Amino acid sequence: MVDDYRSLAVFVAIADTGSLSAAGRKLKLSTSVISHHLSRLEERQGVTLFFRSTRSMSLTPEGRHALEPARRMVTAAEEALDAINVGSGQPVGALHITMPAFGEQSNLHSSLWKFVKKHPMVAITVHSSDAQVDLVKEGIDLAIRLGALRSSTLKSRRIADFNKVLVASPDYLNDRAPVKTVADLVENDFIAVTQIPSSITLQRDGETFTFEPTNTRVEVTAINAAMAAVVAGLGIWHPPLGEVQRELAQGRLVQVLPEWSLPSMGIYAVWPDVGPQKALTRRLIEHFLECRSDLML
Repeated sequence: MVDDYRSLAVFVAIADTGSLSAAGRKLKLSTSVISHHLSRLEERQGVTLFFRSTRSMSLTPEGRHALEPARRMVTAAEEALDAINVGSGQPVGALHITMPAFGEQSNLHSSLWKFVKKHPMVAITVHSSDAQVDLVKEGIDLAIRLGALRSSTLKSRRIADFNKVLVASPDYLNDRAPVKTVADLVENDFIAVTQIPSSITLQRDGETFTFEPTNTRVEVTAINAAMAAVVAGLGIWHPPLGEVQRELAQGRLVQVLPEWSLPSMGIYAVWPDVGPQKALTRRLIEHFLECRSDLML
């Protein structure tokens, strides 16, 4: 019976993630172990639960009928564990989190380390990436994302705000005509990050100016790379203020059009909508909210 319960949990993970390898990442098991549990379940029940191909797995009619009852079983088990943890007063369990790869010394990361230190019975796995990952397929409990959220089936909560600032290196600005107006700005080279919208909006005294940079000198896929490119004098960029305060203080970067500002952006906790939220995930979000005033990037 216990083996059947375990195999059903594996079955749900495969259905949710779409592959044996993705289910293995979610459950922290090898692909061979995942395959073993699925094969044993199918053999014991005398049915085939998935149509298999070299590229995908899809549920058979028997698999579709079994999925919701199996998911209810997994959900009930998670709720029972959450209830035990709440009653114990000391959170216990594991969390899988994805956060931006940049800003390892930021207050946002520091707040996470404080949570881990405060709760010694909690294990944390952190996936660092500036690109958005599929939370369900990768078995992620919580993602921290910046800026405007795309429409999706994920749930989210805004936990803090941050400000961005237009910056460039002195060498870059010295080699060009002075940037005194927003019209001058449009003629300059810009750094772009692939996953961040390129449109820029500036505000001043109720006035708004939005434009799409046409001279993209460098495009990168990581924010740290964009930081390096702007410091190297390859163009103008708009990073989070907290990421460039040291460079601004040292004179390695200067603010462009300081009388104009960019709109405040959000820092969001995002989690998959595949059942009741884990109590441990809720506790971490509450921790971030308690530290809200310190999370500015």
